[in-house]
Amino acid sequence: MTVAAGVPRPDPPSGSVRLLAGSVESGSPAGWTDHLARYGPMPVGGPAELIDVVDRSGLRGRGGAGFPMSRKLRTVAGGRGRPVVVANGCDGDPATAKDAALLELAPHLVIDGVLLACRAVGADRATICVGEGSAHSWYVYAALQARRHEDVRIRAVLVPHRYVASEESALVNFLNKGDARPTVTPPRPAVRGVGGRPTLVDNVETLAHLALISRFGSEWFRAAGTAESPGTTLVTVGGAVRRPGVYEVELGTPVGAVLAEAGGESEPLQAVQMGGLGGGWMPIAQAHGLPLAHEDCRAAGTVLGTAALVALPERACGIAETARTLRYLALESAGQCGPCMFGLPAIADDVDDLVRGGDASGDTLDRLRNRLGTIQGRGACAHPDGATRFAAAALRVFADDIADHAAGRPCPWAHAAPWLPVPAPTRQDARK
Repeated sequence: MTVAAGVPRPDPPSGSVRLLAGSVESGSPAGWTDHLARYGPMPVGGPAELIDVVDRSGLRGRGGAGFPMSRKLRTVAGGRGRPVVVANGCDGDPATAKDAALLELAPHLVIDGVLLACRAVGADRATICVGEGSAHSWYVYAALQARRHEDVRIRAVLVPHRYVASEESALVNFLNKGDARPTVTPPRPAVRGVGGRPTLVDNVETLAHLALISRFGSEWFRAAGTAESPGTTLVTVGGAVRRPGVYEVELGTPVGAVLAEAGGESEPLQAVQMGGLGGGWMPIAQAHGLPLAHEDCRAAGTVLGTAALVALPERACGIAETARTLRYLALESAGQCGPCMFGLPAIADDVDDLVRGGDASGDTLDRLRNRLGTIQGRGACAHPDGATRFAAAALRVFADDIADHAAGRPCPWAHAAPWLPVPAPTRQDARK
């Protein structure tokens, strides 16, 4: 793609910091004037050219599934009716804070990506979704106010801060009917979404990458990352590290190097929780050298997901952490299908039993494994699959903890503050 005649092209960001270039050094959000000075105006080019450069870049979605963006663009652009674009900036998974960091520090880069996505698919309106009560929503509103001159109408909408509310069909359902729950029947939003129109739903980080790719090209984008997982990604690092926070790294960076970027471990570690709460656990010895890329995580039996890492110290109990998280996931169910309504509370009860040492005979563990196999793949949305994947990984990684609990050894961490960022159940939740 090209820039407007007579307008110099800014130098592309170098190194592994691209989305947050400039903001990391200054520690302050990039206003409209700062954004123009850093990146210049948006490039000139038609829809076909834009989709082609995205295709050559290999950009994959940064919301969790890693779906190729060019395929989404082509599907929506080829649909029946005038398309709509929805930018997902909800940070629906408690383990991640990357959307908040990006919308606070580089909101105009996201808006550029929204406008370019509209150009690519032929949309005339767009929505940026953020979670209710999010402090960064102010930065979104301020940035949109500064961009009132844009041809496409972009609005910001506050979405209920629930785990399943940021799933793409849940966002569409909320924008259509005010009910932020996933829908269970086809067609998918890309075919018929907001107002019955073909709808492109993409994470705000994906759209921000689009804004850079359109300016600096596919080869520049592919200079970082791996062949199958090109570019950089925002990683939320928490747990027992010295500087928890959001970091931008090249895809393919080993987990150990990402933890070092966050100041390194604050105490000896036993495991890492990866991919958000729908991801899994991995022993620290195995995780340390694992590259954060879709293909490497898949080969290791886990998922990159939302690119979140939580470092679990040796002194913590992985089964107690898992029990708390599964209870949260069960309470966050959309309540629309049996696997969620009955299956998730049942597996949460089983893991609670393991924490209390109620498995001396092995009955609880056998029942839990059977339930995990029964629930997998049968939910109306992906929520039960993520929860069962999380539980199954815990059974593999924390087998010694399970044996200790079964032997009746007390667990000092069963009622301690969690290492995983799981909200405590409310009174309303407890009555469900």
